[in-house]
Amino acid sequence: MDEKISKEELIKIIKPLIAEQLSAFIREHELKAKEISLIERIIRVEEELKAQREIIASLQREMNARFEAMEKRFEALQREMDKRFEAVDKRFESLQREIDRRFDSLEKRLSFLQWLVAGGFTFVSILITIINFLK
Repeated sequence: MDEKISKEELIKIIKPLIAEQLSAFIREHELKAKEISLIERIIRVEEELKAQREIIASLQREMNARFEAMEKRFEALQREMDKRFEAVDKRFESLQREIDRRFDSLEKRLSFLQWLVAGGFTFVSILITIINFLK
């Protein structure tokens, strides 16, 4: 055992061992690094999805608020239109009553004229009969 190994021989022996161990260490830790990288990417994707969900939720709330505002405006317009239609209905009803009143008045006058003409013909017929009877 008294043999001494020279520095070059020692390097020749150790260098392949170190290279082999180093390459095994790198392979082992390279897989772990890839796993960590994948985990980090997954986390970033999940965070982005969460941010997208929050953006979509805020847009949904904003759209709901706008739709509610539009619905309120439509309801106000509907009430205003209902009031106007009621006013128009009242005007038509009053016009209808006026037209009915005028037709009733016209009907009474025509009825009176009918009786007057009938009475006149009757009177003339009686007068002609009396004149013919007296001759």
